[in-house]
Amino acid sequence: MPTAKQTFLYGLFFSSITVLFWGMLPIALKLSGDFSDPITLTWLRFSVAGIILGLWQWQRGKLGEFKNLRKQDWLRLAAAGTFLIVNYTTFAWSLNFLLPGSAQLSFQIAPLFLALGGLFFLKDTIHWQQWMCFVGIGLGMLVFFHPILGQGNQGSIWVGFAIVQCSAAAWSMYALLQKSLFQRLAPSNILLAIYAYALVVMLPFASPSTLLSMSSDDAWIAAFCCLNTLIAYGAFAQAMRYWQTVQVSASIALTPVMAFILTEVCVAFGWWTNRISSSHADLLSLFGMLIVIVSAINVQLISARVQRKAALLAKPLSNAT
Repeated sequence: MPTAKQTFLYGLFFSSITVLFWGMLPIALKLSGDFSDPITLTWLRFSVAGIILGLWQWQRGKLGEFKNLRKQDWLRLAAAGTFLIVNYTTFAWSLNFLLPGSAQLSFQIAPLFLALGGLFFLKDTIHWQQWMCFVGIGLGMLVFFHPILGQGNQGSIWVGFAIVQCSAAAWSMYALLQKSLFQRLAPSNILLAIYAYALVVMLPFASPSTLLSMSSDDAWIAAFCCLNTLIAYGAFAQAMRYWQTVQVSASIALTPVMAFILTEVCVAFGWWTNRISSSHADLLSLFGMLIVIVSAINVQLISARVQRKAALLAKPLSNAT
């Protein structure tokens, strides 16, 4: 049994690994645009992750859960897989128009989409303080992108921003469908089913033959993109084991900062100068990024506080019953 200090250090380590790998992913995806289209790369990532995860689950004897699924469960899995495919593909596509850090920051609107989905589909309640945080996220993004608001020749950036919003909305729908399946399947089996579904569904639209002409550097980038999903999500799962959900969620909100730092490191060392460039963000843009990150963290903190209050109110009722 780990001590409180060990639990904190383990949670910090795995959360840091998650933030690091999710911060590196947009850079790798942007570099992949030189040798693969988003659909083919997403198909490759799902295929590799599905094979590795499938072997892992088979060795642990965890595949028996699928025998008890109903027809509607399979339909939910298919819908969740479709939304996750859209999420992966559109995010990779957006990097043709945005820098890695800008794409990660724009994706922070996902908590709003998730909350709205819970409001309409699960009849959840959104606290007024959460609404204020969502407003803060929107204002922070406007401040961050202020250098291009008055320019008429930056339409491609707004195209990238719109694509990221589609990616965030698709991820939110996937998350809601995944939540509805937790009573029927373990999270790892949900992902396994989605990976297998994507492997089959995306194959007619992918071009695996183009991957055969990759150079050795391209192959390393593609391999990193494939393994990043397994490493990042594995570290994320371990972080959830040692830390509370709100602590992990708050730390994950720092991913855009990591993406910005890593991008500037690449620029400073002159790596991939043909694809990676500096954001040249001014102080006002950095202040906007700070607003977005603080607002995203506060959404998690407020959600945890509301849940604790609801649990405390429900306890006297259950005792009385």
